[in-house]
Amino acid sequence: MTRIIQGVFGFQKKVFGEKEELFQKLGKGQNPLALFITCSDSRINPNLLTQTEPGELFILRNAGNLVPPSGNGPGGEEATVEYAIKHLKIKDIILCGHSKCGAMNGLLSCALGNPPDPSIPAVNQWLSHAMPISTKVSNKSKEISGDQLLSYCIEQNVLQQMENLKTYSSVQSALADGKLRLHSWVYRIESGEVLAFDMEKQAFVSLDKAKKQTWKETSADKPVVLSEFDISI
Repeated sequence: MTRIIQGVFGFQKKVFGEKEELFQKLGKGQNPLALFITCSDSRINPNLLTQTEPGELFILRNAGNLVPPSGNGPGGEEATVEYAIKHLKIKDIILCGHSKCGAMNGLLSCALGNPPDPSIPAVNQWLSHAMPISTKVSNKSKEISGDQLLSYCIEQNVLQQMENLKTYSSVQSALADGKLRLHSWVYRIESGEVLAFDMEKQAFVSLDKAKKQTWKETSADKPVVLSEFDISI
């Protein structure tokens, strides 16, 4: 705790003064650029990764960057997504998995036929939201193993959670109205690389090599070509 408290004092003495104008503005409200869904893993810092300032990302984090499908009862994930879309008018949702994910390592172990760890029953129950990928992972284990198989599991989980995300009525409405873009990413902690799912290639590729996305703004008839870093799923 000493390290954390010292950090707070450092922030108050140095950082806040340098960015006081920004914080005064944020005190009046927020207008984030995107909703960033990722894992609770301490090695991930969404603002550092995207080089964004406070107020620019609306962040949702949990173990394994899971998105329970709609119909599972009241949940923080669906409420957060709904608030982001309906109230904050967010037009982009990034769902970002990461390398060496402990949650996915646990899922992988179960997919390979090992019993779940009895010391973490709540975690085991939570991972049920990723269990639909177990068969794919098990079948893939006949071709690859080790870190390669874990990476495959992580990528498949991101795609599964994106499908779960699409079960939310707020997401469905925004997609139907052309007011929302969805982005599937995997961050490799050890290299700093970010992979994005390319719909045409049906594969995760380096962010700078993924196909550009086009869509129609509601106020115009002509498609708007987005940055090369924008990937649609």
